[in-house]
Amino acid sequence: EAYYRVKDFSREVAIVPVSAKTGEGIPELIMVLIGLTQHYLTKRLTTSEEQTRGIVLELREETGLGLTANLILLDGVLKIGDTVAMVKRDGAFKTKVRGLFLPKPLDEMRDPRDRFTPVDEVRAAAGVKILAPDLEGVLAGSPLVGLFSEDRWEEVKKALESEVSKIFIKTDTVGVIVKADTLGSLEAITDMLKRQGVPIRIADVGAVTRRDVIEASTVAREDPYLGVILGFNVKILPDAQEAIESEKVKVFNESIIYNLIEGYTRWVQEEKEKAAIREFSSLTPVCKFKVLEGFIFRRSNPAIFGVEVLVGKLRQKVQVMNSDGKVVGTIHQIQDKGKPLEEAPRGAQVAVSMMEPIVGRHIFEKEILYSLPKEAEVRTFKEKYLNKLSPEEQEVLDEIIQIRKKVQPTYPY
Repeated sequence: EAYYRVKDFSREVAIVPVSAKTGEGIPELIMVLIGLTQHYLTKRLTTSEEQTRGIVLELREETGLGLTANLILLDGVLKIGDTVAMVKRDGAFKTKVRGLFLPKPLDEMRDPRDRFTPVDEVRAAAGVKILAPDLEGVLAGSPLVGLFSEDRWEEVKKALESEVSKIFIKTDTVGVIVKADTLGSLEAITDMLKRQGVPIRIADVGAVTRRDVIEASTVAREDPYLGVILGFNVKILPDAQEAIESEKVKVFNESIIYNLIEGYTRWVQEEKEKAAIREFSSLTPVCKFKVLEGFIFRRSNPAIFGVEVLVGKLRQKVQVMNSDGKVVGTIHQIQDKGKPLEEAPRGAQVAVSMMEPIVGRHIFEKEILYSLPKEAEVRTFKEKYLNKLSPEEQEVLDEIIQIRKKVQPTYPY
């Protein structure tokens, strides 16, 4: 039931409508969760003193402090002077907490230079800003772990690096390039792509670089639908932008994960449809046409005569055979009332010219002629585009195959 209609939360499940696009419903969702927690879980909530753990949300420069890390403390207690383990792109490292700061209440934030209250310790769960050496390069979304004993450093280091390395991907696979702003969003995107069967070549945190573009360009040469960059809340470096324009690499950069995945899959579908249209249009069209009686304008060199398209469409530069399966020549030009045409549709009566045949020796009035697709084109029609042919065109294609087999037994199907 909708959360505002629920009378007994112990008997009904509260539904809170939420929009990832506009952010609507998030305050209501948090309110319901807090209310349920305070009412039903108070006695079950505990604070672990054994292990201090948190998640780094972001790094931020603060006036008077320098580079700081905003994090959520999930377990334990964090104090000034504590040694903590954090993670950068090249591995885990340890540092000492020099300052802890909590945000002041809204009514005390009048001075933007004095928005935080320094504290000596923070207990979970809480949002806190920490000041510590060597924070440059710490990964947003990475874990923070307190070190109560130096003896545990190697164990903690190995665990942190293992946890983070599972999210990063770097292979020679023909797949997409994924860049995200945090580890959490990177993990979410890669999981969604894997569920949809999209292979991933590189998954990493940070801005789109020139190297990412070169990798995508390399993939595009093998598979144009995978040679793309999927970016979530990331910047594109200037040299990368230049490479994108020169290499013609497709980049998707969104601030909503679902829009990113949906935009990519929709683009792939549209590009495949365009490619299918181009390939189908390049095939020799299936055509059956008749030489019109009394419309022989020239008998040879080139032969010019009138025809009526019975099925399909007749196109220039198409090879033509007769009902015995013999090739009689190639359509050189098509005209209608003196105007040249690329192709003539079903029912059209047009004049055609052919260089090879002689009317009366190779071609005759009232004769039925056929277009002659290449062997590979016949396979393509049968395996990929049969549904794009009308029932009449499918029948004519079968006619062409049977007729051609009389003189060429290896002709497909």
